[in-house]
Amino acid sequence: MVGFLGVPVDAAYHLVSGLAGILTPVLGGLAAVAAIVAFTMAVRILLLPLSLRALRGQAVQARLAPQLQALRQRFGREPERLQREMAAVYKREGTSLFAGFTPLLLQWPFLSVMYLLFRSPLVGGQVNTLLSRDLFGVPLGSHWLSGAGPLTAASLASVHGAVFLGLFALLAVLCWATARLGRQFAAQAVAATGAGTAGAAQAAAAPAAGGGLLKAVPYLTVVIAAFAPLAAGIYLVTSLAWSLAERKLFWRSAVAAAVSDSRKAPPGQEAHQSQKGQQGRQGRQARQGQHGARNGRRVPKARPRRTEAGPPSAPAAAAAAGGSLRSGPADIVSPAAPPRRVGELTDLRT
Repeated sequence: MVGFLGVPVDAAYHLVSGLAGILTPVLGGLAAVAAIVAFTMAVRILLLPLSLRALRGQAVQARLAPQLQALRQRFGREPERLQREMAAVYKREGTSLFAGFTPLLLQWPFLSVMYLLFRSPLVGGQVNTLLSRDLFGVPLGSHWLSGAGPLTAASLASVHGAVFLGLFALLAVLCWATARLGRQFAAQAVAATGAGTAGAAQAAAAPAAGGGLLKAVPYLTVVIAAFAPLAAGIYLVTSLAWSLAERKLFWRSAVAAAVSDSRKAPPGQEAHQSQKGQQGRQGRQARQGQHGARNGRRVPKARPRRTEAGPPSAPAAAAAAGGSLRSGPADIVSPAAPPRRVGELTDLRT
């Protein structure tokens, strides 16, 4: 027994034993199993804030995975630059590398207390009576390896072997569903951020890149249950099923919220519209300059508007005299042009 966990384990033992005593008149031999399941679910409910915080951190990590992968490919040969760029990404998103790991670490003492309770033959110097209860005639303190040859035909056909094989099958299904849900969520989170089909496929296929080792990691719980008492295996099944339901509900709502936000306000939309409007204005100014050059006049630059009245400009005077701005400088009346009366007097003299 771990020293600093001895007191919590002793307290948890009295709670579970008292709950089993209450349920015995109703459930009979299944009272101890029901007490283990109920106590595990109660502790997981108390740890729900930490679990949700850990899931939020994992969601952020999944969303930032394509950006971080791109930075690793770009600055893979510059470790210091890579660290600075990754720190900038985490700072911009208001998170850190350990956002999803720290809440899980805080849950470790509570989960360890429950695991030690269901596998320790002695609690507080006394016999753990919970392990003397049974499930379908199999003691909760028995191990799979304690049977008469765990892989023999006689053991597999016995109640002892059937109970443990059923337990292992449940754990394997839960482990597979958890790993599959994680891959789906990573792909959906990448797609919701607009990373594209390639990014989603890369996130979904990321576990396959590590080979068979990464694929086998989720099933380590089955290996642990093979060397643990039946009571500890029941605790592992309950805790893993709770985690799967918790992640499924949270990740479904998180992906739905991300898709909704991306549809309402796509990232960079305002900047894109501003850039598009600026390009449109520049294009109109360029077309006006080309049009003025073809007509043989210079297009004046935009000047700030005056508040006081001033002398009319040459184009305005031309427009007042009946000229056209598009006809060129020949239509603009200039003081240097000879008056019409002088021409008439010349004709009379001839």
